Amino acid sequence: MVDILYPLHVAIQVSDLAVSDQFYTEIVGLKKVDRQLSFAGSWYQIGDFQLHLIVSDWAANPAREDKWGRHPHITFAIANLSSIKQSLIDRAVPFQMSSSGRAALFVKDPDGNVVELLEVKPEAVTP
Repeated sequence: MVDILYPLHVAIQVSDLAVSDQFYTEIVGLKKVDRQLSFAGSWYQIGDFQLHLIVSDWAANPAREDKWGRHPHITFAIANLSSIKQSLIDRAVPFQMSSSGRAALFVKDPDGNVVELLEVKPEAVTP
């Protein structure tokens, strides 16, 4: 049995890299990093973790539209849920609050990939 130490990256497929890059940089606030690969995509570094966007003809196959948290998704720890919530409202970006009562919301990127934004206490944030 292999002991998993920590996640390295999550790769998701996108149809329009420019639109997805705009979402992940302007809405989510991630920083893009250089990559040396021959296929179209973007890499984002978050601490020791990376998000990989890979251009593809794939189309999202929705799970439950009433519960976005039941879709495959990636979760990012954030410090202030109310500010990102207001930013989404200001930009007219649809989202769903977590139905569990946690300080979390779910938003979809332009290709229907679900992103969970979960508020954590400052002492829980890893440098």
